[in-house]
Amino acid sequence: MKENDAQTIRLLPWAGQGGKPCYVLGDGNGYVSRLADDIESVQLGMADDLLGHAADLLADQKVTGPELHFLASRLTESLRDVRRVAESRGSRTAAASRQHPDQP
Repeated sequence: MKENDAQTIRLLPWAGQGGKPCYVLGDGNGYVSRLADDIESVQLGMADDLLGHAADLLADQKVTGPELHFLASRLTESLRDVRRVAESRGSRTAAASRQHPDQP
């Protein structure tokens, strides 16, 4: 890496042991960053699919309590993933703004 290359800390879209956050330091172009991009894309796609499923299930008058519990559990997991993606992207956007304050 050249001296003027920007290095940032990125929150990864998976948790470590005990649910602790995982990070990578780099310019955003390495293997781990690309893997994180792919996983974030999958997580966001799954969240979108889950929202469609939730709408269908909630429209069903015959939905059972266990089905709703299962849905709520999956929505909670998905929301946790999406929140982590948003935090990661927000941090990277803020870091980029600090590195290039004159750009809109």
